[in-house]
Amino acid sequence: MSGRNPSQAESRRPQTHNSRSQSAAFPPLDLHGLKTYDLKSRPSKVFYEDLGQPLAGDASVGDWLESLPRQLAGNDLRRVRDHLCRAHHEGRTVVAALGGHVIKTGCGPYLIDWVQRGLLSAVVLNGAAAIHDFELAVAGKTSEDVAAQLPNGQFGMARETADAFAVAALAGAENELGLGWALGRHMDELPCQHADASLVLAAYRAGIPCTIHVALGTDTVHMHPHVSGAALGEASLIDFRRLCAVVATLHQGVWLNLGSAVVLPEVFLKAVSVARNFGHNLDGLLAVTCDKQSQYRSRVNVLDRPASHGIELTGHHEILLPLLHAAVACRLAGVAPGRAQAA
Repeated sequence: MSGRNPSQAESRRPQTHNSRSQSAAFPPLDLHGLKTYDLKSRPSKVFYEDLGQPLAGDASVGDWLESLPRQLAGNDLRRVRDHLCRAHHEGRTVVAALGGHVIKTGCGPYLIDWVQRGLLSAVVLNGAAAIHDFELAVAGKTSEDVAAQLPNGQFGMARETADAFAVAALAGAENELGLGWALGRHMDELPCQHADASLVLAAYRAGIPCTIHVALGTDTVHMHPHVSGAALGEASLIDFRRLCAVVATLHQGVWLNLGSAVVLPEVFLKAVSVARNFGHNLDGLLAVTCDKQSQYRSRVNVLDRPASHGIELTGHHEILLPLLHAAVACRLAGVAPGRAQAA
């Protein structure tokens, strides 16, 4: 028997009855009588005076900072600047914790300047940051081409880098010296052609805590047979305990998490737990993260859980950190221009 399936034919018929029923049940609402208010009386979040201001070509850095829109990240940048300057003037603890990308993108000199100005109370690095810092100071270069080196088994085989960490690990495991302090002391004894590029060395010479927190198996030096895992672990654990002592002083202080997505947020969280277990007051702690994108651990374990206040600056380190440094430098120098004029 040929012919259409009745059920298929019926399914293709327009559903006129249902459409008319819905139209009758929900006629368009008559909007006459809607209550309104005067625009000027309405609470608003954006005002004319908050708008960004174009500048002339001869504007100063201070003028440029003040010309930024007073919205969102523009306000966050100013808030971080103000807290850093406030903490510096009050003698509060300010810590910079950084991953390797911060050093690789050329931002070490800004942190070194803060160390030399006395703005930073301590610096905290993961293993990658310490390796890049060492290589820049000794050889004037770092960050090898992994894709090119890996097929030949040459990735991470630099002799001087492994030797330095082997020596520092053994020395750092003794007498509660710690890995950061031992590496700084070792570098101070080496002929570092570019010593001014080393944050580790700057912290050592300034006499402030420099702690290095390694995850065994993650750094190139861990592949070398004379680098002792036992010594690295002990030296890094000493640094963790030293960091706990630093974190215990963060009442009204500032913690900067710069480009570490996993290791240092986890280290910070545990150090906060130790400090609070001993009854230290961390009220007023401002935590700041700066990274190319929002990261789960840096947001939750740095901004949300441990801190009284959290600010997230999202963007490239090589742009944001110079901007933040310039903002702080202007404020510390007493440069406080009024609202910049348009060009």
